[in-house]
Amino acid sequence: MKSVAMMLKAIHAQESKEAAREKAIQVMEKLKEMKLSSAAKKLQDGIEETLTYMDFPTQHWSRIRTNNTIERLNREIKRRTKAIGAFPDGQSALMLVCVRLRHVAGTQWGARRYMNMDHLTKPEDELLSDIIAG
Repeated sequence: MKSVAMMLKAIHAQESKEAAREKAIQVMEKLKEMKLSSAAKKLQDGIEETLTYMDFPTQHWSRIRTNNTIERLNREIKRRTKAIGAFPDGQSALMLVCVRLRHVAGTQWGARRYMNMDHLTKPEDELLSDIIAG
């Protein structure tokens, strides 16, 4: 399982969409050699969908590829609803969730920038210097 996971991660570690496609083909062949043809078929069917984030600027790839913010928000809602226990009706549960979402949107946590869009307005030469500088 670890070797398969490492092969799948290697696909998304590529620097371009074309390189990721080539790596996916190599991984599919390796999976077939390992007699995991159903996994190879699943990879073949879904690879384009999983590489969609590579159509965006490279600075955004890690933010688009993961969903940590959504997971954190879901954990916060779950924590609040567990504290209540049983709700009298669905409307009261919905109200609690909406209030929590409103609180998150109004606080500093909701105001944080998830993606830096400054590079979209900069000239190309400044963008290269930012990439080199880190």
